[in-house]
Amino acid sequence: MAPLNGQEGAASARPVQSNEMVHATGQEPMQRHVWYVTGPAGCGKTTVAEYLAAALGMPYVEGDSHHSPANVEKMRTGIPLTDTDRWEWLIGLRNESMRRISDGADGVVVTCSALKRKYRDVLRIASYWNRNVLTHFIFLNAPAEMLLQRVSRRQGHYMGPGMVQSQFDILERPAEDEYDVISIDVSRSILEVQTDALTRVSDMMRRD
Repeated sequence: MAPLNGQEGAASARPVQSNEMVHATGQEPMQRHVWYVTGPAGCGKTTVAEYLAAALGMPYVEGDSHHSPANVEKMRTGIPLTDTDRWEWLIGLRNESMRRISDGADGVVVTCSALKRKYRDVLRIASYWNRNVLTHFIFLNAPAEMLLQRVSRRQGHYMGPGMVQSQFDILERPAEDEYDVISIDVSRSILEVQTDALTRVSDMMRRD
């Protein structure tokens, strides 16, 4: 199994370096932001991410749509994904976010469960490649019981209630030293969650 440290397999799809993005004036470009909206199934990643992307004027990338057909079939049949299953998916999302930046976007909002710290570390590699790109995570925090209820009401989605529990079984909540993570309580109304997320994202962008 390939180690999930973001190093192997990356060279073939390495994003544009910061010195390749220097403006014709000789000035380096402004800082760009990649916002990963994270958390287990049912926490509201898509709802929050679409809201943030619209409010910030950034492109939106739906992480679930980048899963391989094999991954989707496993989840549809209730088989949890392994680290190996997620490896190419994480690299693909990281590279897609950098492609959007290279195409001229000021930032990008991406949904990705990013359940383990080593998964988040894979995504953080982009900021090591390009010092003008800042990677952030918005962790949508909710109890398992709430998410199980939400997912059980979904129609036509491959992620069933059993998969929610499997995600909580491996979930590593962001640690205190993960300074690029914002934790949002999603047990409130969606309007409160969206407003809180936008306020905290805007504050962080001003500080950066």
